[in-house]
Amino acid sequence: MTLLTVQPGTRPTGDHAQHEREAPVPLAGEPVAASGPGGSGTAPAAELARLLFGQDDERERVHRRWRRLICDDTFRHHPDRSPAEQAAQSYEWLRLVNDTAGDAESLAKDPGLLAGLHEWAAIVDGGGGLCTVASIHYNLFLGSLLDHETSGRDLSEFTSMRRIGTFLCTELDHGNDSSALETTAELDRETGEFILNTPHPGAEKFMPNTSTTGGPKTSVVAARLIVEGQDQGVFLFLTPLSDERGLLPGIRVRRLPLRPGAPVDHCLTAFDRVRLPREALLEAEHGRCGEDGTLVSNVGNRRKRFLRSIGRVTMGKLCMSGAAVGAARASLAIAVRYGEHREVAGPKAGERISVNNHRSHHARLLTSLASAYAMTFLHRSVLADWAAHTDDDRDDVEREVAIAKGWITWQARSITIEARERCGAQGLFAVNGLIGLPQYTEGTITAEGDNLVIWAKAAAEMLFGHEAASGAMQPAGPDALTDPRYLRALLARSEAVWQARARVALRRGPSKNPVARWNKSSSAALEMVSVHAVLRAADAFIDAAEQSADPEARKLMERLCVLFLLDQLAGRTGDLLAEGHLSAEQVRELPFVADEMMDDLAPCLTTLVDAFDLPDEYLAGVPIANDARVYLADHAGVTAYAGSTS
Repeated sequence: MTLLTVQPGTRPTGDHAQHEREAPVPLAGEPVAASGPGGSGTAPAAELARLLFGQDDERERVHRRWRRLICDDTFRHHPDRSPAEQAAQSYEWLRLVNDTAGDAESLAKDPGLLAGLHEWAAIVDGGGGLCTVASIHYNLFLGSLLDHETSGRDLSEFTSMRRIGTFLCTELDHGNDSSALETTAELDRETGEFILNTPHPGAEKFMPNTSTTGGPKTSVVAARLIVEGQDQGVFLFLTPLSDERGLLPGIRVRRLPLRPGAPVDHCLTAFDRVRLPREALLEAEHGRCGEDGTLVSNVGNRRKRFLRSIGRVTMGKLCMSGAAVGAARASLAIAVRYGEHREVAGPKAGERISVNNHRSHHARLLTSLASAYAMTFLHRSVLADWAAHTDDDRDDVEREVAIAKGWITWQARSITIEARERCGAQGLFAVNGLIGLPQYTEGTITAEGDNLVIWAKAAAEMLFGHEAASGAMQPAGPDALTDPRYLRALLARSEAVWQARARVALRRGPSKNPVARWNKSSSAALEMVSVHAVLRAADAFIDAAEQSADPEARKLMERLCVLFLLDQLAGRTGDLLAEGHLSAEQVRELPFVADEMMDDLAPCLTTLVDAFDLPDEYLAGVPIANDARVYLADHAGVTAYAGSTS
């Protein structure tokens, strides 16, 4: 099928286009110089890219290898692939990732490199499938093995991809309460083996990639260790699932339907008294099983032992955040480029202007861009905190990672939907790289802990374990509304308002009914967490802006940060006014200040997305990111499409 798009007018080409790419980009009032597809040709764009991705050495190590990888033609859109072929393709791509990584163990151990992989893999056609299997193999499977004692354990089958690794924790009856899972691994004292068993259908593992698609597989299975009839808590067990001939005895696998956005062989998996050798148990300081069956642990609480066993879930949250920021940035880059060459009738007879000229169009893109920058900087911040965490601050860092994952992935869903909508009917075609991104980000919202559940946990911990900013702010004049640090201070007071409200609500709840008492407080407590996430993003954004060495880029960053903060404060002005932190004059002026930021930023849309550094090869495969009037979706036939979009 051939899709015919009629785009009146084209961009300059040849020497003139090159001249435009090298021209400086003004901050306001004049057209933006065009840069090459996916390039960051202007000084501000190059500096923005440095702020987003780091200095050259770190950028090369963490990002550029994956950026180069997705330039390969295999990652372009292929409409003739069946769902089963798409799932199989995810594993072929996984092997390309392994070749690119060089050292699989190093990849699994490196938080920045692993999260960076997800930022780039998420944006390619069907990339949700690659992200899913990569996160499972390198983080949940191989990472779990490496986090436990590996002395004498040969990992070469997994690092060479002769066997694919998968991770089996959640069950049909136990998702976010996986510490209550019911799969058992009973110690047989006579043989020293463990007997892995699924006691009933509700204990079947849901929904890991355990089919024979992709080749032989081995899993890490979370199961309840039973010794002499005593439940010792949940531990991990290394369990082969299949070989070249198919599933191994005692393993039952039923395929689930393919889900949109991530073509992966999700399955239900059950075990019928599968015998595992003694060394199948993954052991570390939090739990070792002696020869006599005695459990030795430095953690006295069974729940804490379980959480330490599945500690890789925190890194998984960072992988999901990385994928979400990558998807958000790519969707906005496509939408902005489309809006640049998509022309509509101008105010004068016969005049044609870019749809990006309209405030009703570019305001939504700019607000989304401000959020995408904030998401990226927040992701970088919590990723650095996790890479440097110690046992003393682990709990606090894990909570911040969870909060960031929730906020980032929810924002990514909104942004990818907005970007698709801004491209009209063209955005509905898979070849244009947008329609699958919201579907994939839905998966990141649920994976590694459902967002609402992990936020509820954070809210309960922060209710009294965290002190929000206190003290009254004296209302300033309207000019203060362009100061990022002043706006940040207002946001901090909003967090304090919701924390105080949640504490009052909790005290008003019935004392002998914990659920009812929490229900009284939870709505306000969750809003406190939401503001806290934005506050952390604002801190990261402001810090990044202050690191800019280029004056033009710094101005762009400051204005974009102000726009982000104004957007976040817009729905919170009532509380801030009531508490005396804002004046009525400031509240009335806030929309006008936001509009001024739009005036300054609108001419710089292209610069802001050029900084995302998407490869030319990637963008060349997305028809609406280019000016081509005719493009091929596939070679099956010819169809004219002349629908009007905006």
